[in-house]
Amino acid sequence: MAPFGTLLHPGTLVYFLVFLLIGLAFGAILEMSGFGDSRKLAAQFYFKDLTVLKVMFTGIVVAAVLIFLSSSLGLLNYDQLWVNPTYLKSEIVGGLIMGVGFIVGGFCPGTSLVAASTLKLDGILFVLGGFFGVWAFGESVGSFADFFNSSFYGRLTVFDWLGTSPGVVVLLLTLMALVMFYLAEIAEAHFGEPKKAVSWRPQSRPKMAAVASLLSVCILLLALGQPSPQAKWERLQGGLAKNLEDREVYVHPGEVAELKKNPSLSVKIMDVRSEADFNLFHIGGAQRLDPAEMAQPATLKRLLTAPDNAVFFLVSNGEPAATQAWKALKASGVTNLYIIEGGINKWLQVFPPEPCLLASSASTPSGPADQLQFDFRYAVGAQSRAAHPDSVRTQPWVACPEGGKAATATFAELSGSTKSPIPAYVKKVKLQRKVATKGGCG
Repeated sequence: MAPFGTLLHPGTLVYFLVFLLIGLAFGAILEMSGFGDSRKLAAQFYFKDLTVLKVMFTGIVVAAVLIFLSSSLGLLNYDQLWVNPTYLKSEIVGGLIMGVGFIVGGFCPGTSLVAASTLKLDGILFVLGGFFGVWAFGESVGSFADFFNSSFYGRLTVFDWLGTSPGVVVLLLTLMALVMFYLAEIAEAHFGEPKKAVSWRPQSRPKMAAVASLLSVCILLLALGQPSPQAKWERLQGGLAKNLEDREVYVHPGEVAELKKNPSLSVKIMDVRSEADFNLFHIGGAQRLDPAEMAQPATLKRLLTAPDNAVFFLVSNGEPAATQAWKALKASGVTNLYIIEGGINKWLQVFPPEPCLLASSASTPSGPADQLQFDFRYAVGAQSRAAHPDSVRTQPWVACPEGGKAATATFAELSGSTKSPIPAYVKKVKLQRKVATKGGCG
């Protein structure tokens, strides 16, 4: 499934050659379309020649339709595509500044490079002005950094904002573009030189056929919808299923405890159990993740935009529920995602809770795989020594019921050793750096 990360691996010669060829082809097409001429570009602001507007909206609509249709058909994983993060206020101001520069200079950054490559003087001066602007911005951004970084929304799309499906947004975008094409041709006829008779009724049959075809594809996209996490997993499981079969993603509780002490990592433990089991006992710092909310945009956005040093661990009482959650999130593109081996049951075997917290001294070996096998007297949450391995605390973590005595020692102190009594384990966590393929308007 695309994007083809293994084919175009960043840093390779093939990667640079492919994008070099795309850039050269893009520039050549702009020049052949007349976009290296500032007069043609500036004419759109006077409604005399709206070719730029038509080309831009054509590109936007075609890209949107193909991206989400490919996603619907399982050819593309949209969650792994780079979406520029939104800084609303600063982007509005930046857009206005660029718009004024476009009107005054007659170029946008990409078209100015096209003009400069053909040795047009205005294009060369515009490029030099752009370099000066970049330098001036870099030297002064510290004075308005608070505003520049304000109103941050991360990866925000229109359909996330509206709370609707991508198909609805693509259809509305297409209808808006068609209305703008219609009005653009009327404006060109009225303001252009020489002026033409305004025709309020579309006359071109090929254009009408193209419109009908485009709307048909949009309706098909709306009917197909976007694949669920389960459907994504079915299409991706070829390579990922082997990770499960070889248990490469099941991490021993001891390794998780060790990684939590690593200041260079941000360890996130996501507990997919019921609220009752979570309140009964959970690992220190864990956050409950409702499996029903995993496919929601807000949840995926939080996980997909995590920093490079974030490592996620899923945990349930056993392994089945956490494994299902891993499949759904992995299919949605979440990286550095692992499962705590054996779940909470194994965690409590490796890091036993205070005996006074249990109704019985031994775990119950029977029952479903995802059933908690430790009979707690009452809900302790993370207020137990077992939730914080090797943490030093001079006071008891919990008050034991019925006058029982709570231990204040760490696991290392209880074992009579300066080393943590963690059984030997095989290290499995390998931090995967995210690669964001960024792009923008030419």
